[in-house]
Amino acid sequence: MTLTDVIATTGADGLPDDLDLRQRSSLAELDRQLYVHWDLGRNLLLAFTPAPEGIRLLLAPNDLVARYVGFTGAPVGDVADLRGGHDFIVELLAGPRQFSDRQLANAARLLGTEPVVIRLARPLGDNAAVLAAADRLVRRYSISFVRQRAVALFDIVGFSLLSPFEQMMQLNSLSCSLNAAQSRLLARRLGVNFARSSTGDGFYIWNRDVGTDANTNLYHFMHLVLADNAIARSKAAGQTVPLLRTGFHVGRCYEFHHAEGLNPTIFTDIVGDVTIELARLVERALPGQILVGDFPAAGSDDDAVGFIDHAQATLVQLNGMELSGDAVEAIKCYLTGRARPDGTFTIRKLSIHDKHGRARSAYNAKVNIHRRGAAPILLGLEDRQLRDDADFAVTSAHVIRPAPPTGD
Repeated sequence: MTLTDVIATTGADGLPDDLDLRQRSSLAELDRQLYVHWDLGRNLLLAFTPAPEGIRLLLAPNDLVARYVGFTGAPVGDVADLRGGHDFIVELLAGPRQFSDRQLANAARLLGTEPVVIRLARPLGDNAAVLAAADRLVRRYSISFVRQRAVALFDIVGFSLLSPFEQMMQLNSLSCSLNAAQSRLLARRLGVNFARSSTGDGFYIWNRDVGTDANTNLYHFMHLVLADNAIARSKAAGQTVPLLRTGFHVGRCYEFHHAEGLNPTIFTDIVGDVTIELARLVERALPGQILVGDFPAAGSDDDAVGFIDHAQATLVQLNGMELSGDAVEAIKCYLTGRARPDGTFTIRKLSIHDKHGRARSAYNAKVNIHRRGAAPILLGLEDRQLRDDADFAVTSAHVIRPAPPTGD
């Protein structure tokens, strides 16, 4: 059974359920032919345009794309000047895969290749839903570039020192907290389209959707995961529930589809600036700490500080949610700093040096969850717990602006 056969019967990955049998048959045939041209991953399928006989497909071998970008320094075809090659490939990978005839011809000329004609017994036609489905199929046999994606990293403290049984139990516990948090958001009818990838001693989590709302929902998801983990730790016996250190960042990444057997699946993995920055920050984080990267935010919020303000303003959506049987009265999320004489607090930007000696900026975050009839759940570390000490890699800090008097 091909990937399209599965999609046709389940309606997975957002493909419309109301396609008729002819349309599904055409997509299934297209998927089988795309698989052949993909050649077990040797080729990237970059773009397509509908044609009377089926589609015209732009594909390129991996090594040709690498040469064009300039990794080998060798020119491709008649293209001797490789300056801007990386930007051109990124543009191909970042946008829709359906091109106009002119766009496809120009891209093929720049790459020094010719489009391939894929003949279909029943052409796709001009139905928008069918063409959108075809776009998704082509993406699965390629790589996508996302300019701004929010990612959270949950890292288990001391994982390598645990026994294999304890490692298994702690990973399972963290996975359970991830599932519980997503279930709670779905129950509140908040848009969640999360994906996860194992790091070995934790998980990267990201929202497949992009934009300020998607990023904010991921940040709230992170709160609920940490809250569920804290409740589980308070009840655990032995080392069965992990102690976490956590990071949140927004940045660029590449996305590609996992293969199962010899076929790409609907599940993706990511790698890029955002995952590299997160890994370097979290490896220096203290047990229990939450770090937020210093990122320019999408939409109207111009930086990480503005993003946290926006996140706090939307937390009212979670009031009344139950955690361990107790209703949430309020959640406060903020970035920490130093106390001022007037009772307010500053926001400190931390300069954190990674193991390679490179400095990265970040903020220390706190989350306080107040429940009706139960003790509050206090997540993250207070600012006074952060020492300007090389052991903790915080070597300098400065004030961003006064914050509301929430305190630590």
